[in-house]
Amino acid sequence: MERMIDLNNTLEQLVNYAKQYGFIYQGSEIYGGLANTWDYGPLGVLLKNNIKNAWWDSFVKKNPYNVGLDSAILLNPETWVASGHVGGFQDPLMDCKSCKSRHRADKLIESFSKGTVDADGWPKQKMYDYIVENKIKCPVCGSVNYTEIREFNLMFKTSQGVVEEAKNQIYLRPETAQGIFLNFKNVQRTTRRRIPFGIGQIGKSFRNEITPGNFIFRTREFEQMELEFFCKPGTEMEWFVYWKAFAKTFLQGLGLSDLNVRFYDHPQEKLSFYSNATTDILYQFPWGFDELWGIASRTDYDLKQHQEHSKENLTYMDPDTNEKYLPYVIEPSLGVERLLLAILNESLVEEVLADGVETRTVLKISKKLAPYQVAVFPLIKKYHNDLALEVYTKLLDEMNTTYDDSGNIGKRYRRQDAIGTPFCVTIDNDSLESRIVTIRFRDSMEQIRVSIDDLVETLKKELI
Repeated sequence: MERMIDLNNTLEQLVNYAKQYGFIYQGSEIYGGLANTWDYGPLGVLLKNNIKNAWWDSFVKKNPYNVGLDSAILLNPETWVASGHVGGFQDPLMDCKSCKSRHRADKLIESFSKGTVDADGWPKQKMYDYIVENKIKCPVCGSVNYTEIREFNLMFKTSQGVVEEAKNQIYLRPETAQGIFLNFKNVQRTTRRRIPFGIGQIGKSFRNEITPGNFIFRTREFEQMELEFFCKPGTEMEWFVYWKAFAKTFLQGLGLSDLNVRFYDHPQEKLSFYSNATTDILYQFPWGFDELWGIASRTDYDLKQHQEHSKENLTYMDPDTNEKYLPYVIEPSLGVERLLLAILNESLVEEVLADGVETRTVLKISKKLAPYQVAVFPLIKKYHNDLALEVYTKLLDEMNTTYDDSGNIGKRYRRQDAIGTPFCVTIDNDSLESRIVTIRFRDSMEQIRVSIDDLVETLKKELI
């Protein structure tokens, strides 16, 4: 029997693993990199797509309530005035005068107090006084020598057209939600949906974070999987509870342990001004529990703001009662990169094999998320390559498949274990005559013999 070693993965281990096996590379690496940018390699892009497909299947494709959308990244700048991002999407920025490093004042307080003090929403002077009175040291150089706190808007600015003038200034979207709100009436009219219904979207967002970090956890360019669920006022708390439970079930289906997942319900006094309920789903990352998923009841704030600024009527008329109202909205918003990091952390383990000496690194990832579902090997390339390529081509049409003919069979098994491939198919001498191949299972390392004619059906059953 094999036994598990609890790796307690450090962030450094995850970064090194991701680069070694082709999941994630430093952005612009040959030019010395660009701070906090990351490129997703052959395995990373497959894993990312599998995560997005799993979310889309659950929240849109197979969900009777919801439809999909892909809105523009560049929106009319009045969008961000109406939503409050131009005036209120800001972080409290302060600089260390000694080493010139920049910090978020609220995060300095949170770190100093080990999370017992939440300074989010404090006035600037209150945060500054707390930092000075408690002599909170700069985490870079250790001095207590800061500038005054100033507000820093997190939106990336660009210009539209050939002349860079203030009137041509637009923004890269800091969230995907507003594109959904702008299209609420379009979607409702063209799909003839009745309340309650939701609009789901997966797409890139951009935030000029002061202190990005923790690998891909907080970046300036990221992907969101976001749902805006429109419901009748007065029913929002029922749907808020529904989507919390739905999100938990989704994470469990991806293999995240309940021991590593917590729910944090924001107290009423800490809620955003537009929200009447907010819950963060926290995951135990290598540095501790941190936000993975945010679920908010946003009331009718967004539709009301866009109705007032655009002068367009965004109310919904109930066809049964003829009642008109602005729907309330429940928003489950999840970052692709944060979920990918959580899945790597959850799945990467090391096992001691039956001999008690040899170990193997295994990514015990969900079969539906694994970058490759199956790997095909010729036992000896010289003799078995032709039939192995025939099998490989056959499987390519059915599932994510890779081919490996380099090194001895044991090393090839270990490589596939390390990247999470659930099944390996080996072609040997007997296969040439009998057309029977060996399937080896990642988790148990057990092997079975299967006819090539039955191979696809057998693997599909195992992948369910």
